[in-house]
Amino acid sequence: MTAGSAGASNGSAHGPAGFVRAARAADAPVLARVQVASWQSTLGGLVPGSVLNELSSEAAVAQFGERWREAITSPPTSRHKVLVAYAPGAPGEPVGFASIGPATDEDRWPGTDGELYELHGASGHDGRLLHAVADTLAEDGFHTACTWVLAADSDRVEFLEAAGWAPDGSQGNLDMGVKVPVIRLHTRLEPAGQ
Repeated sequence: MTAGSAGASNGSAHGPAGFVRAARAADAPVLARVQVASWQSTLGGLVPGSVLNELSSEAAVAQFGERWREAITSPPTSRHKVLVAYAPGAPGEPVGFASIGPATDEDRWPGTDGELYELHGASGHDGRLLHAVADTLAEDGFHTACTWVLAADSDRVEFLEAAGWAPDGSQGNLDMGVKVPVIRLHTRLEPAGQ
C-alpha cells in the first residue's frame, strides 16, 4: 500500500466521494453506534446472540461513546489518532471511522511499526479510510502497519489484500465469551511526501 497514493494529508481528505478528517469529541456517540452496527454485521453467527445483545445495549453504546471521547480528547500519545469518514452530501454524521497508533504486539517495535486498531464503516467508505490511515501513519513516521482481522471475515481479508496488505502468519483469538479466531495482516508504508 502506498501512503501517498490517496487519502488524507494532515488528517483530512476531500473529494467527490466524501472526506476523512480527524475525529472530534462530538463524534464519539456516533462512533459508538457505527462500531456496534459493524460488530452486529461481522460477529453474527460467530458469537452467541446474548453477547451481541449485551454489546448493543443502550448502556454499552453509551460506555463505548465515552471510551471514544476519551480516545479522541486524551490519547495516550500524539501518534494515537481517530479518523472519521463522511459521505458526500451528508456532513452531519460520520459513516465510518478508524483508530490507529503504535503497534501493540510484542514482536513489533512501536517506534516504526504502526497499527490499525479499529476500522468500521459503511461499505464504500473503507477504502478512503484505509488510504487516510496509511497516509497518517506514514506522516507519523511509521514504516509498516499491521491489523488484526476476524479469520472468518473473508470480505475484510479480501479488501485488505486488494489494498496491499498480506497475512503475516500470526494468529490468535478474540475472547467474546467464546474464542473467535483472528489473523494479523501487515503492509509496508511509503514515507510521507513520496
